[in-house]
Amino acid sequence: MIRQLNIRQLTEEKEESLSPFAVKSKYSRGRLKYEEPCPIRTVFQRDRDRIIHSKAFRRLKHKTQVFIAPLGDHYVTRLTHTLEVAQIARTISRALNLNEDLTEAIALGHDLGHTPFGHVGEEVLDELFSKGFRHNEQSLRVVDLLEKDGQGLNLTWEVRDGILNHSKTMADVMGQDLGKPSTLEGQVCKISDAIAYINHDIGDAIRAGIISEGDLPLGVAMVLGLSHSQRINTMVCDIIEFSWGARGTNPAEQPTIGMNAGVLEATNNLREFLFNRVYSVAREEADKAREVVRKLYKYFNEHPDKLPPEYQLYSDVAEQRVVDYIAGMTDQYALRMAEELGLTK
Repeated sequence: MIRQLNIRQLTEEKEESLSPFAVKSKYSRGRLKYEEPCPIRTVFQRDRDRIIHSKAFRRLKHKTQVFIAPLGDHYVTRLTHTLEVAQIARTISRALNLNEDLTEAIALGHDLGHTPFGHVGEEVLDELFSKGFRHNEQSLRVVDLLEKDGQGLNLTWEVRDGILNHSKTMADVMGQDLGKPSTLEGQVCKISDAIAYINHDIGDAIRAGIISEGDLPLGVAMVLGLSHSQRINTMVCDIIEFSWGARGTNPAEQPTIGMNAGVLEATNNLREFLFNRVYSVAREEADKAREVVRKLYKYFNEHPDKLPPEYQLYSDVAEQRVVDYIAGMTDQYALRMAEELGLTK
């Protein structure tokens, strides 16, 4: 009966009312390996579901965002960060009449390759691995290869492109030198990632006693607002206003996703404040985590036979197999593994 109804086709017909700049699911560039269409879900809905049901997604709940092994229950984890990014990105995409399903899939998958211990773990692997390490590239490797015992999730080109190109430089929330997503939905996810972490990292820093609300730069507060919700609301509303052309009111004009100058400057100033006052402190407190990653990397490169056997299938390069294993660890698993191997003495 469902195949006769073809619910997916009805959804695809509804997508024709989206912005002319939105990606319509039936016009996706497709998957690495062809699959028969689902009778119920569009290709982007199917991607979203595969990501949510993946092992890498589940592990995000035990991966650090900024503060390693915090004592409180309300600190952000990599999973709650991911959900906040998805919420903000969907709000913006809905307002701009873009494809929410594509936006959501990119947002939910963007950090699947993140290391344990947040950016500290990423920095150590980047320092040690001869090819260098970036979590966005590892996220793509997770969905293309590492999930499902080496089969990967076989996601669409548009979701993979958004995952690969979501990262930003330290200098600017709009920085494009690490790659620009090819779709507007991917661009929405990229800027939503920045909005989410800037605001929740402030909350965590206040919770940890590193800063207080009164420490935030006065000029930033005057532009963005005094509270967490005011700041997010200001940023989201500004992005929608700046990016209004994405709705397709003037199809001849290629739109971009961004912020107006005043809000962009305030957001970048707030981000710089976080790097100077919060992330520097968090990194100083992460010496143990940094040493754990280093020792695990050294141990498994010297004892490649100790890696789980399935990692032999993922690469012919021993060093790459070690990176895949460590990057997939949760904080607690990495600490426990280091202790079991006698590396913490």
